[in-house]
Amino acid sequence: MESSSESAFKVMNQDFVKLDRFDGTNFSRWKDKMIFFLTALKIAYVLDPSLPEISTPKNDDSNEIKVQRKKRAENELLCKEHIMNTLSDRLYDLYTVVKSPKEIWNVLEYKYNTMKQGTDKFLIMQYFDFRITEKSSLMDQIHDLQVIVSKLHDLKVEISESLQVGAIIAKLPTSWNDYKKKLLHTTESFTIDQILKHLRIEEDTRNLQKKQIESNVKVNTLSEKNSVTEFFWFQKKVSRSKYI
Repeated sequence: MESSSESAFKVMNQDFVKLDRFDGTNFSRWKDKMIFFLTALKIAYVLDPSLPEISTPKNDDSNEIKVQRKKRAENELLCKEHIMNTLSDRLYDLYTVVKSPKEIWNVLEYKYNTMKQGTDKFLIMQYFDFRITEKSSLMDQIHDLQVIVSKLHDLKVEISESLQVGAIIAKLPTSWNDYKKKLLHTTESFTIDQILKHLRIEEDTRNLQKKQIESNVKVNTLSEKNSVTEFFWFQKKVSRSKYI
């Protein structure tokens, strides 16, 4: 029968195990991955709030009880070390004196779930107040909007795809009003990927047209400048000919 340490070594060498270092800003994602990791090691049970404490050793304890007590102590130590090894240096120093992994877990859950409630409200407000402007790339700004959606997802706040699509269309700047109307009057239902593809093509087309207009303006300006220069040169030549 393989030990917990041997199981840990095998699990940590799997490609699918990628544990984020918890720095206080990614609790939900870190918690989910840590639970999965500890479950794979078969030691997540030590974090169960209903799990009874290890009984005090007695002289008449059976060998079975002694083995169970030893295994629990080893698993609690292993669980604590895995949790501590994924904490930032600041959090590691803060919780290193706490012996019980269950106590560390409970403190982290209480602290960061409480913070999460305030973060939820802030990000939701930020999402609805977000405005796409004319000052920078449309797709870059939509990317920033999707980052907010991703952060909300990490906090277990889900925004449906249809609502995301509608929000992106509604937030398009004034210069896109005609294109916005075109999208709103179509019978096609867009996914996020589809609406982003349409907007990317439209933005690229607009940028290309803008460059062509700017290029034509430069050519016309240069042509006018050359015409004026030629006119003055001709006038000067005519003036000189009068005195010959």
